[in-house]
Amino acid sequence: MKIWTVANQKGGVGKTTTTVTLGGILASQGKKVLLIDTDPHASLTYYFGIDSEQLEISVYDIFARGKNMKKEEILQSLCPSSMENLDILPATMAIATLDRSMGNKNGMGLLLKKALAKLDNEYDYAILDCPPVLGVLMVNALAASERILIPVQTEFLALKGLDRMMRTMELMQSSQSKTYQYTIVPTMYDKRTKASLEAYKTLRTTYGDKVWPGVIPVDTKFRDASLAMKVPSLFCPKARGVYAYEALLKYLMKINGEASL
Repeated sequence: MKIWTVANQKGGVGKTTTTVTLGGILASQGKKVLLIDTDPHASLTYYFGIDSEQLEISVYDIFARGKNMKKEEILQSLCPSSMENLDILPATMAIATLDRSMGNKNGMGLLLKKALAKLDNEYDYAILDCPPVLGVLMVNALAASERILIPVQTEFLALKGLDRMMRTMELMQSSQSKTYQYTIVPTMYDKRTKASLEAYKTLRTTYGDKVWPGVIPVDTKFRDASLAMKVPSLFCPKARGVYAYEALLKYLMKINGEASL
């Protein structure tokens, strides 16, 4: 199972949209995909019409019970989506308490990685949707990941959020003796505005080939798909935003040495 984490220490840059859209495209290609919500706001969970307040088991239990949680119990906590091959590990507000209750305990940073290892033969891909705040949840999501996708809105303030994210990864790399593979994904690009043009130019100049050469354009179809609680690749397969994510997926598979369908 390949594990990708979608992360940025700024909200509103397209993390959940990226998670849902890539997951939907992979599932439509016949890949077995697990989407994991590690954000207390539970945007990914609500996207699929799952009421987080009604859940008996969620991603919270992986942290609360740790290695004592068996594979069968993890599988029982998953929620199927309306799309074949696509399942959700939902979040609840309870995970907002993890930093206070468990943040200082040893070994907390690898709980999610160890839990996902138990599902290794169940899925082809797991994609994690991260909170915009550095803490136990983000640390676990980054530690579990093989590649980090960093959506960055093409505007000035979002570039400042990217600076914080890069510093976080540098700190974690030094503490874990691990080199993160990451791709910066320019999002909400509007070629009509000078702000988008300048922000994209700055990204390319500053981060070079770590930036995906394409862009995810502003596309209202993403909002419509969210309202309908359907993945964009099913709801609006010919939307320009979906085409952009298909191009991103081909790029990711190419740099990972995989064959795209």
